[in-house]
Amino acid sequence: MNNGRAIGLFDSGVGGLTVFREVNRILPDESVIYYGDTAHVPYGSRSVEELIYFAGRIVAYLVEQKIKYVIFACNTSSALSLPVLKKNYSLPMMGLVQPGAAEALRLTRSGRVGVIATEVTIKTGAYEETLKAIDGKVKVVSRAAPLLVPLVETGDTNTQTAADVVRESLSPLRRAGIDTLILGCTHYPFLEGLIAAEMGPEVRLVDPAGATVRAAAEEMAGLGLLTAGGAAPAHRFVVSGDPEAFREKARHFMGKDIGPVARVEL
Repeated sequence: MNNGRAIGLFDSGVGGLTVFREVNRILPDESVIYYGDTAHVPYGSRSVEELIYFAGRIVAYLVEQKIKYVIFACNTSSALSLPVLKKNYSLPMMGLVQPGAAEALRLTRSGRVGVIATEVTIKTGAYEETLKAIDGKVKVVSRAAPLLVPLVETGDTNTQTAADVVRESLSPLRRAGIDTLILGCTHYPFLEGLIAAEMGPEVRLVDPAGATVRAAAEEMAGLGLLTAGGAAPAHRFVVSGDPEAFREKARHFMGKDIGPVARVEL
C-alpha cells in the first residue's frame, strides 16, 4: 500500500528536530509536518494539566492537516500526554519512552542505567517504570536537568558556560556508577558532545530518537502507512511563537536552512 500523507511531529521547541533528523534518515521518502510549541517552551516546569492541554490542541491541529501518524517528539509529552491522547484518537501514535528504555537495556553491560530529563518527566517516573517493566533487575538513577533546555533554545551549546551547566547537572550521575545514560529530552542530543565529555567514554549515551523512529517505521509498515517513494517529500514547519527565530535555530543545529516557517497559534 502507498500512503503519501505526512507524519506529524511535535515538541516544545527545536528539540524535536533530533527526531525529525532521524525520520529523514530512516524514512527518507516520508513528508513531515512539524509543530514547535515555542510560545510555551520549556515544558519541563509546567503543570500536568497545561501539558496535556497543549498536546491535545497540537494533536487536534495535526489531525486537521490529515496526517497519518503522530510521533511525540518530546519526552515530557510522551510520558504525560501520550497515554491520555491515545484514548481519544484512533490515529496511531508513538512516543519516545518505550523505545528509548528498550535501547538502553540493550546497550547496558552492568544493568545500571541513568536518566536525565526535565523535571516533569522525572516526576512521572515514566522511564524508571518502563525500564523496570522490561527488566526487573535494572538499577535506575534519575536526575532532572532543567537548565539544559534553555541552553539549547538560546543556542548556547558550545561555550564554557554550557560546559559548566552540563557538569553541574550531571555530577550526581557521574558518581553513581552507571554505564548507560538515556538523554530523556529531545533537546539534549544537541549537547551530546559536552555530555559525552563529562560522563567519559565508559558511559554509552542513548538518544531515544533513532529507536523511536525505527519502531514507528515498523508499525507504519504493518499498518500499510508507508509512502512508496518516487516523489520528493514535502516538509512543513509550524510554530506557536516566532517563526524566524525558530528557522534560525534550526539552521544552526541542522546545518542547513529548513525553509519557510509558519506561525499558527492554537
